[in-house]
Amino acid sequence: QALRQVSQRTISTASRRQLENRVSEGQKLFQEDNGLPVHLKGGAKDSVLYRTTTGLAVLGTMYAVYYLLLSSMPKKPN
Repeated sequence: QALRQVSQRTISTASRRQLENRVSEGQKLFQEDNGLPVHLKGGAKDSVLYRTTTGLAVLGTMYAVYYLLLSSMPKKPN
């Protein structure tokens, strides 16, 4: 029983030490009035993800339009 109490105590105190409440830091970052949209306030990583997503969306749209135009043309008879 003493061993169980010691093991429970070390687990609970170790988990409490590792967890820090960083919510207020995130709130300050996202509520800061610096002219950036919310989806870019995370820094360079957010910027790279945003540009990659936008690029993929543009390429996908161009690909779809190309194949729509290709499929709307009649095939030449041989």
